[in-house]
Amino acid sequence: QVQLVESGGGLVQAGGSLRLSCAASGRTFSGYAMGWFRQAPGKEREFVAALSRSGSSTYYAESVKGRFTISRDNAKNTVYLQMNSLKPDDTATYYCAASLTVSTRGREYRHWGQGTQVTVPS
Repeated sequence: QVQLVESGGGLVQAGGSLRLSCAASGRTFSGYAMGWFRQAPGKEREFVAALSRSGSSTYYAESVKGRFTISRDNAKNTVYLQMNSLKPDDTATYYCAASLTVSTRGREYRHWGQGTQVTVPS
């Protein structure tokens, strides 16, 4: 079992940046691939970014490619999502998740955090 706690959300103007963090506790963090997903009001949850266990492979949704960067620090049991050039469409609750295999599909992830809100006013 692994527990995940997100932080770093907030309100930021369009064009600004935020860095989300997800701290993991419990079983060995380095044994998990990590993903970020988001859900806007009235919309389904969508994939944002994923990172392999070693950090050598990354995957991004087309809508965030070139603007967001996922990374991990296994020594700190933390995964990050650096978000630049934020847009109003990025407004959502962002969730980190852990899986034994890297995937862009939410159903592959067994462990989820509680979410952190990101708001980009239009």
